[in-house]
Amino acid sequence: MHAMSGVIELRLARAADAPGIAHMSRELIEAGLGWRYHPPRIARLIADRDTLTLVAEDRAGLAGFAILQFGDEHAHLVLLAVQPRCRRHGVARRLLAWLLESACAAGIAELGLELRAGNAGARAFYRALGFSDAGLLPDYYGPREAALRMVRVLRRSDGAPPAWHAPTLRRS
Repeated sequence: MHAMSGVIELRLARAADAPGIAHMSRELIEAGLGWRYHPPRIARLIADRDTLTLVAEDRAGLAGFAILQFGDEHAHLVLLAVQPRCRRHGVARRLLAWLLESACAAGIAELGLELRAGNAGARAFYRALGFSDAGLLPDYYGPREAALRMVRVLRRSDGAPPAWHAPTLRRS
């Protein structure tokens, strides 16, 4: 396993990034599920004006990516992944911070996502960034593979942002 190679830079994805993003999704997110986010589908997401696709790069190449689809009031985090060599260096946090800032600027009220119900690390990551559990979706990823839906409220329906406090460390 290689160490992270230098400084991480974030930028908007280009069409040429689609194969790398798709392969990361297959290996790191969709493992054991079948491949749904293949290169042509990722290319369509990159080109979609209602979708924001970011990549994180270091000298070794693609370090991570995130895809957020915007609706009128709600946004959905479609995919987020970081190469194992780059984990625990703040890459996912930086990607998500960019997306949250973009969602707030766009007037989005709520950002939602789904993750494998058994992925305790991802759940802890999102909880630390202000997301709350919003429900269990049985068989979401196929037979016997449930998803946990999580949401982060960015503004109340009256337009005021909600109070948000830094999370405290709790042992479950």
